[in-house]
Amino acid sequence: MQPRISLITLGVDDLERSLRFYRDGLGLPSAGIVGREFEHGAVAFFDLQAGLRLALWAKASLAHDSGLALTAGASGAFCLAHNLDSRAAVDALMTQAQLAGATLRKAPQATFWGGHAGYFQDPDGHLWEITYNPQLPAGGE
Repeated sequence: MQPRISLITLGVDDLERSLRFYRDGLGLPSAGIVGREFEHGAVAFFDLQAGLRLALWAKASLAHDSGLALTAGASGAFCLAHNLDSRAAVDALMTQAQLAGATLRKAPQATFWGGHAGYFQDPDGHLWEITYNPQLPAGGE
C-alpha cells in the first residue's frame, strides 16, 4: 500500500459547535458546512497542509455510513499532534484552544525528550497534543 492519507475525519456530536471551535476558535480555514441537502451528508472540511484535510462529520452519519454501531468514543485512544516552532507558540495555541472551549488535559511543560508539549480535548473529547520538538522542525524539513 502506498501511504496516501488525505483526510482525517472526526465524528462529532454537534457539527455547528465543532465548526465554531475549529474555524472560529482555532482559526482553521473552512467554507463551513456543506452537503446539508443529503441525508447523512452534512460535513465541514478544513485544509491543513498540502494534500491533507480535516473533516468533521456527525457521529450518527459516520456510524450510518460505516455500518458500525453508534457508541461513545474512547477518549485518548487516538491523538492528533500539532508541532510548532517554539515553546511560546505551544503556550499561545493552548491558551487559544482553551478560550475556544477546549478542555486542558496537561498544561504545556518540558518533556523528557527535550521538547515542550501539552494536551487538550476538543468539545467532543478528541485529544490533541500541541508540541514543540527541536529535533522535528514544524515545517517538516
